Amino acid sequence: MLHAQTGVRVDLLGADVIDLTAAARTLARAGALLSIEGPNEPNNFPINYKGQPGGGAAFNWLPGWLLGWFPDWLLGWLPGWPSWLPVAKLQRDLYSAVKNDPELSRYPVFHVSEGGAETDNVGLQFLTIPAGAGTLLPDGTQFADYANVHNYVSGVRLGYVDNQAWQAADPTLDSHWDGLYGEYGRTWKRHFRGYSNAELENLPRVTTETGWDAATPEEERIQGTVLVNTYLAQFKRGWRYTFIYELGEGEGGGGNQGLFHQDWTPKLAATYIHNLTSILADNVPVATPGKLDYSIANAPSTIHDLLLQKSSGVFELVVWGEQVTGANSITVNLGKTHAIVKIYDTTLGTTPIHILSDVNSVPLTVSDHALILEIQ
Repeated sequence: MLHAQTGVRVDLLGADVIDLTAAARTLARAGALLSIEGPNEPNNFPINYKGQPGGGAAFNWLPGWLLGWFPDWLLGWLPGWPSWLPVAKLQRDLYSAVKNDPELSRYPVFHVSEGGAETDNVGLQFLTIPAGAGTLLPDGTQFADYANVHNYVSGVRLGYVDNQAWQAADPTLDSHWDGLYGEYGRTWKRHFRGYSNAELENLPRVTTETGWDAATPEEERIQGTVLVNTYLAQFKRGWRYTFIYELGEGEGGGGNQGLFHQDWTPKLAATYIHNLTSILADNVPVATPGKLDYSIANAPSTIHDLLLQKSSGVFELVVWGEQVTGANSITVNLGKTHAIVKIYDTTLGTTPIHILSDVNSVPLTVSDHALILEIQ
């Protein structure tokens, strides 16, 4: 029903291969399936596969660098030490089941989330285990089509800083964000080696959870600007899908990360995202994208840009700022004179705030949110 009324498609996740693929087939037949995903955060939610417990996070009080000194065979003797081998086998078997199913084979498989917490080197830091990796499962074992992280834009013990979304989306950054590097470059729990930085830049990847907590009017505005910036930064930096946690806030606690309040009135985040998608909306593929010879003068490192084009030929140049305080004056040079340029502000609505005629450059004041230049 949701798919029929809204076009929503589902990323179906779980830890039971048979039930998961059966449900996926049902969704696929309705056209409502987006992807299939393995277990959710097995470090926080251990699984049981074929009678074997897997995942968990025993000895979390020990720092990763200290655990790195101990070989797997020795850790395996510790009482309560959790193996991730059942998690890896489940993900391997799920991938095989999907790719060998005539109804499901064309759908992408997303990897386990929080695989960087693996306690033994089972190889979950790879989509396919490469030759010579030295993992417990053999070279060539296939797990997924896409790496999968929960790189919450809010970060860990961070607060609100410049370039918040841009840094969270960085595929090689090892910092306050639970990013791609800590899951697939060098695992955050025991520092097992995965992909090089150059490989991470091009690794197919999705974010299945990110979000921002907001309980007050001031926090709600920040949530709205940051989450719009998150969508833009993630897309610009090569993420195929980005899922926001969460749509609506439940009554059982869990923070204030919803885009809607408990009574389903929209927060500013819902409004700002709606403004962004309404301005950019176009469901007709562009067969041959055009080019816009633009440049931005006087842009500091907190200003970013993304060029899109609609099927009508109109360019949509998104310019967003990630500066916590203050603003910057910049000039967007368009390369030649354009008949009409409309300027939108994603925090103000879906109608232009300015319409310019016969211009070859546009001055902008950019602070902490996204502006859109629609160039005829």
